[in-house]
Amino acid sequence: MDEKQFLADYDKHQYENPLLTSDAVLFTYHEERLKVLLVKRSNHPDQGKWGLPGGFVDLERDKILEDTVVRKLKEKTGIDPPYLEQLQSIGNADRDKRGWSVTVVYTALMAYQDCETHIETVTDAQWLPLDVVNSMELAFDHQTIIGLARERMRQKALYSIVPAYALPETFTLPELQHLHEILIGKPLQKKSFRRRIEQAELLVDTGEKRSEGGRPAVLYRMKQGSGAYTFVRNLED
Repeated sequence: MDEKQFLADYDKHQYENPLLTSDAVLFTYHEERLKVLLVKRSNHPDQGKWGLPGGFVDLERDKILEDTVVRKLKEKTGIDPPYLEQLQSIGNADRDKRGWSVTVVYTALMAYQDCETHIETVTDAQWLPLDVVNSMELAFDHQTIIGLARERMRQKALYSIVPAYALPETFTLPELQHLHEILIGKPLQKKSFRRRIEQAELLVDTGEKRSEGGRPAVLYRMKQGSGAYTFVRNLED
């Protein structure tokens, strides 16, 4: 039997397959707090609980795994996330009451302002402060997944300006620093942080300023590709 005949005769249904889903931990920065997007489950299992946006892989529509998570996020936010990274795959017989399941987890960042209007029209989706989410009873193993994504973002904040994707298109250095401090979990020296960012030439001065209670602060935006830059030493050094 050649391969063509083997494939023609092959019955993929003779083996039991695990449930396959994709979930995303979507972070944003709003009201000087780190927030995560949650959706309220309308069906069993865990009906009525809050959980991460995600869903089953659609074999007809999704050509790659990323298509699944982008499709589900667009349903909830109205836009494609500007930063999306695969975190890890989690699979076992206990995480879903329906049976053996695997979820491919992504972390994503998005500016609150970019999707605010759309989310206001989606009744089952909300941005919730991470410190509030940490005390909630979430669906499935989503609390654990959020913890893993949070740690990944902490590492990103130490060595890159990836967190800036959670800010509006234009932002101030104090906003960027405060977001890094939230993610890292400790204050950063203002002069050192500013010097490291400026020396790396990752931002563009827009020529505009915004008042923040004191003297006006310069507005910046990310240079194209600057999210891929990695500092040689972490930003808390």
